[in-house]
Amino acid sequence: MTIAYWFVAAPLAAFHLYAGALKATRGRDRLRPMMAWVDRVPLPAVRALGTIEVLGAVGLLLPPAVGIAPWLAPVAAAGFVLLQTGVIAVHLTGGDRRVMLNAGLIAAAAAATWLATTRL
Repeated sequence: MTIAYWFVAAPLAAFHLYAGALKATRGRDRLRPMMAWVDRVPLPAVRALGTIEVLGAVGLLLPPAVGIAPWLAPVAAAGFVLLQTGVIAVHLTGGDRRVMLNAGLIAAAAAATWLATTRL
């Protein structure tokens, strides 16, 4: 893995680790100020999304760091592209047009996918 990969993957993983941990552990009332969409999604689905985010963050960092199954890093990064695409759809169907953060996360995840699969 290159330095460029770590430069992109580490903040991406940190964001998803934090957001995923919040979704996996906090109740609807504590999530609502940050995530208005939680009222439209069943709580078990919110918890599942949080768990997926935490596992994806681990998949971005751990396999390349230890050299075991490094193919999981581009899979995790591509999974974040798909996840954020779905998140944008949820935001837009709920009337929330603030999706620039999600678009930035898609760009970072796409860059991490590319960097994890190429040697510069």
